[in-house]
Parts: sequence; C-alpha cells; structure tokens
Amino acid sequence: MLDARRRPPTPRRAGHVAPAAARRPTRGAAGAAGVASAGFGRKVALTLEMIKFQHTIFGLPFALLGAILAAEGLPTAAQLFWIILACVFARSAAMAFNRLHDEPFDRLNPRTQGWPLPAGLLSRRFVFVFCLASIAGFVFSAAMLNGLALALSPVALAILLGYSVTKRLTWGSHFFLGLALGIAPVGAWVAVRAELGGPPLLLGLGVLFWTAGFDILYSLADDEVDRRLGLKSLPVRLGRARALAASAFCHALAVGLFLAMIPLTRLGAYYLAAVAACGWLLVYEQRLILPGDLSRLGRAFFVVNGWVSVLIFAGGLADVLLDR
Repeated sequence: MLDARRRPPTPRRAGHVAPAAARRPTRGAAGAAGVASAGFGRKVALTLEMIKFQHTIFGLPFALLGAILAAEGLPTAAQLFWIILACVFARSAAMAFNRLHDEPFDRLNPRTQGWPLPAGLLSRRFVFVFCLASIAGFVFSAAMLNGLALALSPVALAILLGYSVTKRLTWGSHFFLGLALGIAPVGAWVAVRAELGGPPLLLGLGVLFWTAGFDILYSLADDEVDRRLGLKSLPVRLGRARALAASAFCHALAVGLFLAMIPLTRLGAYYLAAVAACGWLLVYEQRLILPGDLSRLGRAFFVVNGWVSVLIFAGGLADVLLDR
C-alpha cells in the first residue's frame, strides 16, 4: 500500500534547461486522441503502471505477518485470499485517488508531467471509475472476512484516501502516509481474530515510522517544486540536511519498534536476525543519499525498502511455523 508519488530525479548536466515543450505540458488534441484510441486493456495497464502496482510488495508482507501472528500459524486459505485481495484493492484505490488529486500539480512538475493522467493518456473519468471499483472491491473483501473488518473499512478508507490532501495542509504528511501503510497489519489481525490487539498495533507503529523515514527521503526529489507550488514536506520545512536527520531518526525508531514485538509474540531468532539485517539495510540507505547528491535515490528507495518488508515477513514466518 505504498505511495510511489514521486520518481527519483534524473541527474542533469550543469546548465541543462528542459525543452520548452516539456516545460509547458498540454492536453490538447493529441492527448484526447490518445485517450480515445486506447482500448480497455491498454487503459487498465496504463493505470496499473501509473499507480506503481508492483509497489504493493512494500505493505503486503506486513499485512501477512499480522495475519500469521493473529492465527499463531497459517490462517485459512480463504482468509489469506481475502486479506491479499483487500490489500491490493485498498492500495489501488488510494493510489488512483492520489493521482486524481495530484494531477494539477503533476502537470506543473517537469518530472511528472509525462505520467499517463497529466499527459492525457488516461481520462479522469476512467481513473475515477477504477478508484470506485477498487473501493468496492476493498469493502466487499472486508465483508467476506468478518463483521468487524467490514465495520472498520470506512475508517481505513478515510485514512487511505485522506493522505492525498495532507501535503496541502501539513509537513507531517509523511507520517500520515506511514499511518496508511501501518494499518495493514492491524487490519489483517482483525481479519483473522475479529478483534483488535496489542502486537499488531506495535507492528503498525514500526511500519508507520519506517514508511515516514523513506518517504522523507523520496520527497527530496521534489523539494524545489513543492516549495514553488506551496506544498508541504519536511525537506521544504527543514531543508535537506535536517530532513535527512529526521529520516534517520524515524528509521531508528522503526527498528526499535520491530524489536519490541519479540517479547509480546512467538517471534524469536529468525525474526531477530531479519530485523538486524533490515537495520543494516536502513543504515546503508541513509548513507546513499547526501543533501547535495540525490543520484542514488532510486537505489535507496526501490531496492532497499522492498527487501525490508520481505525480510521481516520471512523471519516472522519462520519463527511462527517452526515454533508450532
């Protein structure tokens, strides 16, 4: 359920000036023709690419870990199916809504104006219908799990969709994005046990600060544009150097919260080793980025963070299954 609002900046030569056509995005006849000529399958493919569907890997492992901890083993096949489906639909709805909300800003950002929606390759109507279908799919998946999951689904949607407006309101938008991902293990716990519990809340807090830490790094790519457009972020408020320090603090806090899970659950040596490995990866991520050099931001964001969630899930799965 990760946000991939921004792509890492492409390094430019000193003195490089974007071509005039690139700096003045238009959505004229060519864009309209592109929308009209694209078939349904092509539009779906463009939408999935636009929302970075593959980045579901960031949040899904934490949801699965929450489900496994709740079941103290493997949940039923039906529970796993509907949990996975709920996660996919939830992230798809959130990202589609984010693209709709941010389109006016994306058209003014030289790095994002080529994305399918601002470039006119997709219509707002199609993306809106996709968003509604994803919301319906999420609510239906929750209903197939249990009554509490269904009752809490509007709360989850409010958090997931509400994130998109926070960059206009507060520099703490990174933490709201963290909350959007952090509710995944809590929701999965509810899906299995039909009740709230302490361990998934702690795991969710860890996910919150891990996500906030890497989103602060990622927002460095757009700090100048955000400042010009009046959007809020920690790099805009604090500057790059202090924002990097805030990101490192968030990641240290996340590792501490992940470790705090051990005495409350059946997690043990494998999970501990996984968290230690993730701690090393997060230190490596922090060292890749300097205030004046964002050239390795792509490696820091896409490679390192994909491994963090997978490693923690694998360590937790091994401990729970081998302890049975």
